[in-house]
Amino acid sequence: MLDLNNHTHIFIIILTCFIFCFLITFYIKKIAKHIGAMDIPNKRKVHTVPMPRLGGLGIFLTFLFGYMLFGVQNPQMNAILIGSFIIIIVGVIDDISPIGATTKLFGQLIAASIVLFYGGIILDKVTIFKMHIDFGLFAYPLTILFIVACINIINLIDGLDGLSTGICSIFYLTVGIIALMKATFGGLDVSLVFIMLGASLGFLVHNFHPAKIFSGDSGSMFQGFMIATISLLGFKTITMTSFVIPVLLLGIPILDTLFAIIRRTLKKEPIYKPDKEHLHHQLLKLGLSHRNTVLAIYAMNILFAFASIVYTINDKKLGIIIYIIIFILIVFIITKTSIIKEKKAKK
Repeated sequence: MLDLNNHTHIFIIILTCFIFCFLITFYIKKIAKHIGAMDIPNKRKVHTVPMPRLGGLGIFLTFLFGYMLFGVQNPQMNAILIGSFIIIIVGVIDDISPIGATTKLFGQLIAASIVLFYGGIILDKVTIFKMHIDFGLFAYPLTILFIVACINIINLIDGLDGLSTGICSIFYLTVGIIALMKATFGGLDVSLVFIMLGASLGFLVHNFHPAKIFSGDSGSMFQGFMIATISLLGFKTITMTSFVIPVLLLGIPILDTLFAIIRRTLKKEPIYKPDKEHLHHQLLKLGLSHRNTVLAIYAMNILFAFASIVYTINDKKLGIIIYIIIFILIVFIITKTSIIKEKKAKK
């Protein structure tokens, strides 16, 4: 288990995984081009040239490399390894030749079930604002739902260079800071958080605008899977921290997904149907550049992260105030965009 007081050890984990992912991604690009795992531009997408999209494989291999060097073997980690392998296989297949949403969902359900039933990682009870809730038998479907939801939330926000990878990096960094400051983190081997942070940052060098490679479904689904398991292991057993914190850390992608569901329901379209009306598309329409749009969403996520750290560690009232300010900001953005309902053109 990682010594939370040994900051040198933490730095070594992050740096090692950063360098490994940075270097291996050069080879992943060549592999993606060789096997035809390319993202071809169309009217729904922002990029204009074919782009290799197998980046998730590099992040996954870095995770395995980091785990071999720094991780602790136990039944829970075995379940995470098996589940992540299923996720990455489904993602890689989709990156090479797109498969149906039903097939991907089936793979996600299998991976989530392995984490739940083999790993014993379950969302059975949580503490939300000092209220203790025991889910009983509902814990089993709720755990599956939470894991699958996280996978697809990260997948849906993955629409601009470096966007989903940066959001995931902010999540891992925030969780790591909370773990260091509290010197405890439930049943989680905290080295896992810093392994994922190093891997994400190493890939982000290649993925930030202008991107040289996309993470693809292999990357977004794997990152969502890891965020879900880290949240389940790390937050629900800490008496001072409510399970709402990891949810709020994903505030922007969760809201973007919610808006997409509402938008497609109002249009009487399938909720899984892709479109070009996500938050990042709306900010582009407002005149922000590609890079500035990504940085703006980073800034929103950093605000959520800061509020979560303040709420968890120090001042709950101040944390709530920051959450309210973010909410007002998001409402303002909604009123200026067509993220929920298309605005009528002014005459």
